[in-house]
Amino acid sequence: MQPHTENDLECIRIQKHFGSVRAVDDVSFEIPKGSFFSILGPSGCGKTTLMRMIAGFEQPSSGDIRIKGKSVIGTPPNRRNVKMVFQHLALFPMMNVYENIAYGLRCAGASKDVIRSKVHDVLERISLPDVANREISQLSGGQKQRIAIARCMVLDPDVLLLDEPLGALDLKLREAMKIELKLLQHQFDTTFVYITHDQSEALVMSDNVAIMNQGKFVQIGTPQELYHNPSAAFVAGFVGDTNRWAGRVTRVEGNTVEVETEAGLAMRGSIRGTGAPGVGDKVSAFVRPEFITAEKAGGSMQAGNGQNVIEGKVDSILFNGANSRVLVRDRAGELIEADVVLTGGPQDLKPKDDVTLSWSPEQTMSFKA
Repeated sequence: MQPHTENDLECIRIQKHFGSVRAVDDVSFEIPKGSFFSILGPSGCGKTTLMRMIAGFEQPSSGDIRIKGKSVIGTPPNRRNVKMVFQHLALFPMMNVYENIAYGLRCAGASKDVIRSKVHDVLERISLPDVANREISQLSGGQKQRIAIARCMVLDPDVLLLDEPLGALDLKLREAMKIELKLLQHQFDTTFVYITHDQSEALVMSDNVAIMNQGKFVQIGTPQELYHNPSAAFVAGFVGDTNRWAGRVTRVEGNTVEVETEAGLAMRGSIRGTGAPGVGDKVSAFVRPEFITAEKAGGSMQAGNGQNVIEGKVDSILFNGANSRVLVRDRAGELIEADVVLTGGPQDLKPKDDVTLSWSPEQTMSFKA
């Protein structure tokens, strides 16, 4: 039987047990050639353990891992064509840039001419052609990131694993490096598998994202699918900013439910996920701040037009230029977040203003608890 080569990486029913703990629990996925695939989840969900198994530092308790269609179970890390960029990069401080990049080639027995050619080629491709003789301590944080990637890419890996490599950078550099990493991945056309707990990193850079929780993959999809069509309440609450209410169903009409929250608020929402709730069932309802319209009380918003309408008072404004966020405390005392456009004019909302919030039932994602 010929191996399937359309996927660079396949994991088939992978499990990893540490005593009675299932760190990775029956995980299966496949990554096509040249993809940027992220595994996103909270700390302790099992994502680093999964990456270590792909790299060969851990062996699965059961299941199979295939690189280019060939099983690598039992194959040591140095025999897998998989390279890894660690969170703290692990560059050798006693070596200059050229020596860091050349290290793997030397270990593989490449000739000096081949090493020289490949090192200079990869430095050109990462747009750092003039730093070969610099010491690692002379590089900026972003340059170190690119050198760490270059040290792996010079070995032509089938898969590059990145374990939260932006975690140690300051915010502004981290934002810039998201774009850099995406551009580098396109340029090398190599499959990147990226581990992170930062949703903005995963959503900005990835072709597909796997949401992981308690050792399992909850949903795999494009960033757009995960954001707009989450399959479970965990995904809806973990991906993107959202308002959340717990409540019970008071009425079901087709794909729409009427919900009374624990605080006594009434709202209508669309049924999402598996298992349609019935009257009396507990549900979790989510709505994203950008779908909520906020205006001063006494405006055009009124109940009865099919929209969800809630009244409250502005608690505070989170200023972020024109696109800012207002925190509104409703009559039940709960905070609701809504995105607003601030123009600097007298119509702008201000703390203590009485406001009316409105949003569509279709934008209220309701999951059976």
